[in-house]
Amino acid sequence: MGLKTGYYIKMKKKFSTKWKASKQPRKQRKYKANAPLHLKAKFVNVNLAKPLRKSVGKRNIQIKKNDKVKIMRGKYKGKQGKVLSVSIKYAKVYVENIQVTKMDNSKANVPLKPSNLQIIEMAERGKRKAKTENKEVKKAESKEIKGKEKKK
Repeated sequence: MGLKTGYYIKMKKKFSTKWKASKQPRKQRKYKANAPLHLKAKFVNVNLAKPLRKSVGKRNIQIKKNDKVKIMRGKYKGKQGKVLSVSIKYAKVYVENIQVTKMDNSKANVPLKPSNLQIIEMAERGKRKAKTENKEVKKAESKEIKGKEKKK
């Protein structure tokens, strides 16, 4: 007499690209924990303040270093600060002056969940566009120099 096999079914793969959704919290936790970094990057999306929503045209956006952030929930609710670092692997954000004092009187930054934050001011984005603009300027300058050399 064997036991029902239904009790021993496990999720076989570490991460499934076909996974859509589940009501079971253990599967949701497993999905988030084992997701590859290019998908974990989406877990650090943060709500935008209303004036920024209109200018960006989105409700939330991926947080970056040097964004100015307001804390909306928890012990530090209402405080604002600049983002020191973003851990995509652990989906945590570290904000300037949000620290805890340890027993040896040293300070440690507190990791915050991105869902508890709101972006007030955005750091500069779109460095790739700036690089292409610089290339266009250099091309134009080189054409001018070549044109002057031909005239001589």
